[in-house]
Amino acid sequence: MPTLALVEADAKACVACPLAATRTQVVFARGDGSSGLMFVGEAPGRDEDLQGAPFVGRSGQLLDRLVAEELGLARDEYYVANVVKCRPPGNRDPLPEEIAACHHFLDAQIGEVAPRVIVTLGNFATRYLLATTEGITRLRGRSYPYRDGIEIVPTFHPSAALRSGGAVVADMRADLIRAKRALAR
Repeated sequence: MPTLALVEADAKACVACPLAATRTQVVFARGDGSSGLMFVGEAPGRDEDLQGAPFVGRSGQLLDRLVAEELGLARDEYYVANVVKCRPPGNRDPLPEEIAACHHFLDAQIGEVAPRVIVTLGNFATRYLLATTEGITRLRGRSYPYRDGIEIVPTFHPSAALRSGGAVVADMRADLIRAKRALAR
């Protein structure tokens, strides 16, 4: 199996879909690949495309704060990646063909990182990893077995919490506590 550095190099050279023509840079991952905890979002936004790291904008700041408060981890103590590695124009949702062109990078990241727990952030990551069409509102609130003994804990995307406020943040906190318990098992 390839190392994360080789997977990242392949991702940075990728031109398999039209997003390659509009990206500033590939947004591969950030954080500690040996922590046992991985977060997966959908696609980079503007700030991420400019800085080359996932979840560095307002959504990332909220995620980092909630993880610090609920799991006691700093932003460099867990691994964060996205299903799609390039920013869709105008922050639109990733298209099925973009996910299809990019998913092997995430699959390789999961294989190399070998997390015990993956927290999926929002619909796209949750639907992709659980191979379902169900939405995040129905799926969150419990955990799901995944390959190689990995447990998936779905939660809302932090941008939903920024838009909707308190109730969504409370649900995210509950899901992060669920992830913390899964890590302790």
